[in-house]
Amino acid sequence: LSAALALRPNRRKIVSERGNFPTDLYMAQGLAGLLDRGHELVLVDDAADLTAAIDGATAALMLTHVNYSSGAMLNMPALTEAAHAQGAMAIWDLAHSAGAMPLDLTAAGADFAVGCGYKYLNGGPGAPAFLYVAPEHQNRFSQPLSGWFGHEAPFAFDPDYRPAAGIARYLCGTQPMLSLVALDEALALWEGVDMGLVREKSIALGDFFIAAVESLCAGHGLRLVTPRAGEKRGSQVSFAREPGAYAIMQCLISHGVIGDFRAPDILRFGLTPLYTRYADVLAAACRLADILDSGAWDQPHFHARAKVT
Repeated sequence: LSAALALRPNRRKIVSERGNFPTDLYMAQGLAGLLDRGHELVLVDDAADLTAAIDGATAALMLTHVNYSSGAMLNMPALTEAAHAQGAMAIWDLAHSAGAMPLDLTAAGADFAVGCGYKYLNGGPGAPAFLYVAPEHQNRFSQPLSGWFGHEAPFAFDPDYRPAAGIARYLCGTQPMLSLVALDEALALWEGVDMGLVREKSIALGDFFIAAVESLCAGHGLRLVTPRAGEKRGSQVSFAREPGAYAIMQCLISHGVIGDFRAPDILRFGLTPLYTRYADVLAAACRLADILDSGAWDQPHFHARAKVT
């Protein structure tokens, strides 16, 4: 985002969704405050209104490809094209899509993208993040976190900063080596994997899970939040349920089904297509049905809110 704003110095508008992952919005708010140049974060409530919100004052369109809560997937090529038509940059967060579907940032025309290694890429808690910068932008910007590994000669120990050429200038300090080793091993699992087949299985798993939950849990007030059409969602399925969504998820976790709760009323299930089986998905739906049928979730200790949900 810092790069995008620097490359559009006469523009002050950043466009995103109100339902975007909060960290992304917090970072935009923090950067706008740090720069203190009148930048404004404009949030739309409906993704259908994003194109209309982009205009000649827009410096950057900043979006998450797959929504963290609903699992709805945005049309990256079309929205990127809409941003470029107004002279704006397009920044994409790939946290909920990398490793779950084919991604072609070059074909989509993305200017920048960020993502994490700990979700579908299986890097484990605290896994390093990753960054994409379109080649035409790489040498046009020096990031403000000018750490020594982004220097053109870090072991010269020069007191003056000179950015490295290309993507290396986006590095900062010394990398977390143990985390990188773990991520390297996790990424090795992807050698030779056809991402088209991964996507096919992801959609099929989601379809199967939706059908199983709606059949086995009928009458318990669950409402599908994720798009029913597979091509419009990522590799997660979210159901809303009020009251009791938090307690239901805590009960599920205690029975070995590890999903998560997202405020205000979302039960979210991530379906990792690389290794999740249809038998696993069916078992999760059956366990959810058992918990709802028995009322086992409605106990005080399941309602007690923890910091992490």
